[in-house]
Order: sequence, then C-alpha cells, then structure tokens
Amino acid sequence: MKNRRFLYLFEQKAFGVCEKIGEKLGISSNIIRLYFIYTTFLTFGSPIFFYLVLAFWMNVKKYLRLGSFKRRLTL
Repeated sequence: MKNRRFLYLFEQKAFGVCEKIGEKLGISSNIIRLYFIYTTFLTFGSPIFFYLVLAFWMNVKKYLRLGSFKRRLTL
C-alpha cells in the first residue's frame, strides 16, 4: 500500500511523462521508466532533455485546454 502511494506521488511530481507515453503506446509505465533509466545511463544523460521537453509540452497543453474550457463557459 505504501508502495502504491509512493508511485502515485512520484507520478504527480514527475510530470507523468512515462505514464502518458505508456497510455498512448499501450505499454506499462514501469517498462518505459526502466528503458528511460537504461538509456540515460548509456547515453550519459541526454534523454533527460527529451523528458523535460515532453513535461513542458504536456503542461502547456493542459493549460491551453483549461483556457479554452474557461472561454467556452463565459460565452
């Protein structure tokens, strides 16, 4: 139970990038996290840039959706 709570907290704090990729591809997010960690070590950290770009883009998309939703409510 504590492990599930920790994973949920980690997903909330870590932008949910691996979770979203897993949903889109139909793969477990744990497998994606493992591959991400392996490739980060093998390529000396270059996937971290990719991860941060995806996290930023997901956050921007969320705010754009919220903004369009608020505009529809006021019209």
